[in-house]
Parts: sequence; structure tokens; C-alpha cells
Amino acid sequence: MQNTDTTKYIVHAKIRADGVVERPDVVGAIFGQTEGLLGNDLDLRDLQKTGRIGRIEVNIKSTAGKSSGMIDIPSSLDKAETAILAASLETIDRIGPCMAGIDIIKIEDIRASKRQHIVNRAKLILTDMFDENVPESQEITDEVKQAIRVEEMTYYGKDNIPCGPNVMDSDAIIVVEGRADVLNLLRYGIKNAIAVGGTNVPPAVAELCKKKKVTAFTDGDRGGELIIKELLQVADLDFIARAPDGKGVEELVQKEIIKSLRQKIPVEQALERYQVGGSRQRTSPQSRNRQERREVMPRVVKAPIAKPRVMERPRQRREQPVQTVATEFKEHMNELSGTLSGRLLDDNKKVIKEVTVKDLANSIKDVDNKVKSVVFDGVVTQRLVDIASEKDIKDIIGAKIGNVTKTPANLRIASTGEL
Repeated sequence: MQNTDTTKYIVHAKIRADGVVERPDVVGAIFGQTEGLLGNDLDLRDLQKTGRIGRIEVNIKSTAGKSSGMIDIPSSLDKAETAILAASLETIDRIGPCMAGIDIIKIEDIRASKRQHIVNRAKLILTDMFDENVPESQEITDEVKQAIRVEEMTYYGKDNIPCGPNVMDSDAIIVVEGRADVLNLLRYGIKNAIAVGGTNVPPAVAELCKKKKVTAFTDGDRGGELIIKELLQVADLDFIARAPDGKGVEELVQKEIIKSLRQKIPVEQALERYQVGGSRQRTSPQSRNRQERREVMPRVVKAPIAKPRVMERPRQRREQPVQTVATEFKEHMNELSGTLSGRLLDDNKKVIKEVTVKDLANSIKDVDNKVKSVVFDGVVTQRLVDIASEKDIKDIIGAKIGNVTKTPANLRIASTGEL
């Protein structure tokens, strides 16, 4: 099977057919008869391309003109999505020219099997391989965890803090709770996340937050709230984002991650919401530094020798134009949210053509001079900006603005995250 290091569950199903069928027939029927049944998020072909569904194993044999066998499908989806996918298999009623049926026997939790293997193996190791100086149980747990390789990632600082590869180079970072959260964001192309590893925030992370524009992104549970309260006291944050109630960041799909990050709130609102401030905040040296900076900045602006425009530029660049442009195209972006599609508009904001995000760059290259605006559910990149400028397009609006370093004077760029 593919992707055994990320597989969470295996769907085991029994198949029967009133005729002679072979493996390619079964696989073709599974893809063909479930296509479009569950929408784009649970389309089998897309899930297999992204590695969230592994190779479909079919063992089937024919006797006396009838066929029967087993189907195994590895899944790295969550429980609910895996159950929905399994249920969809039971809607298949024909394979090739033959009447057929599929019944789900069980859904195996691979992690539970691994845990049981670890327990059994650990018992053997403790019994047969240690004569004296038996280590503490926590040391055994840590060693076993390190032996299970989940996915490659980079590490920050002398404490080897799990993080994405772009944390050092990006001017903005996302602070999450743990290693699994970093991995999930990496899965969807977000490479500037770093983990704090629980409520004890590493000093290296707190120091890094002073140099970056920081969004704290935590689970939608009590633990996530506690981490936010500590981060507000020891780190310099700009925004707070939360996963939906009861969900962890590691469980979210791309649509949920984008929605949660769009709904982030400024740190000033978070201080009031989580009741962090006053003397409680001043007990932290980092918090005192942050408060002193906020108190000093207005006085520097009023001083004749200061250069307030230089200090304000990181936070106020594009604020007014971004809000105005995004508001103009709010209706289009609301309709495109979560579709991974885009629209080419004329001067009156009427739709000329609708395309998928992956075909957007080529579509812009081929447009005529009637197209004046581009709105799409994706990231505005430097490449798209350059192409749009060459075609005399006036506006480009995306779900998020990426690393755009050169903005032509005749082109307005906006992000719906500022709506």
C-alpha cells in the first residue's frame, strides 16, 4: 500500500459479482460509480492524487461463473470522512456487465494496531533486554515516539523545534501547538508554521515572534485557549486564529484552514476576549517590552525628528486600498469561496469567463483587452501579478496575498482576508 507512514485507517470490504470480473474491472467501477457522488472534497481520484487515499487493493477470484473477494482501501482522512467514503462503496451495484454488491466488513484503525504492537514489543524489551537501570516510563515513551517517522520537516533553534521550511525567510509566521499541526499545514502548502509544543512556550519561539508578523493558530478546545493566554503573555503576537470548536488544527482540511485563518482577530481584541492584561500581562518581561513599544510609538509619531511613515509602513501598507478593492468584489469572492475557481471580469464587473485556479495563469495570458479584473479563490503570486500587468488588467483579488515583492503602479491587489 502507498503512504503507509500517514495511513490512519484501512477500509475492508467484501465484494461479490454474478459473473467473471477481474481487478481492473472492480477498480474502474469504484472510481466510475463514486465520481461526483460526494463532491470535490471527497472525490476518490483527487484524494488519491494528493495521497490521502492509498492504492486500492483488490483480491478476487472466480468460481462456477461467479466472483468474490476482498477490497482494502488505506485512508489518511479523519474518522467521519473515512466512514462516508466507505458507505459510498456500498452504492456500487454493477461491475462491468455483471450485477454486483459491496459490503463493508470493518474499518481498521492502523494507529491502534501500531499502539498494540508497541505495547507488546515494549514488554518484551523490558523483560528480556534490560538487566538493570530500567529507564523511566516517560523515557521509553519518548524513544518509541522518535522511532515512528511520520514525515520529514525542518527544525528551528538548538531545541530542534518542528517548523516549516519557510519560517526563517518569511516575514510572517503561524504559531501552532504541535508537530502534527505543522505537518497538516505543510500538506496544504503552508510552509511558515512553527510549533510551541504545548503550554510551555520555548524562549526561541518567543524571541522569533519579535521579528515577524505573527498569527497564533490553535485548536478549538480548552487546551488551545490556554496556549493563547500564555502566548499573549510571553510572545509578541499580531493575530489570533482558532480551529472550529472541538477540532484540532491537525484534523482540518484545506477549506477549513483557509476559513479559520481568514477569521483571525487582531491581538487587541484577543487581550479583551481572553481577559489577559493589566498587572498579569506586565509580569512577563516580553509583555512589558511589547507594551512599552505600543506606548512609545504614538510619542515618536508626534516628535518633530521622528520618521513615523517608516515605522508604520509594515502595518499600514495597502490597508486603505486593500479594504476598498476587496469590498468592491466582495460578492464575487463570497460565491467563489472554497471552490478553487476564478473569474475574469469586464469594466462593469460582469463575468466574461470562469476557470479553475490551476488554469488561471494560462487563461490570463490568452485574454483580450475586455478583461479588467481577476478574482479567484487562491493565492496572489508574483507570477500572476506580472502576467496581469502585461495584459493591462486593473485589479487582481485572491483569498490570500503571497510573496509579492513588485507591484505595478497600474494594478491594484487585494485579499479577502481583509474584508
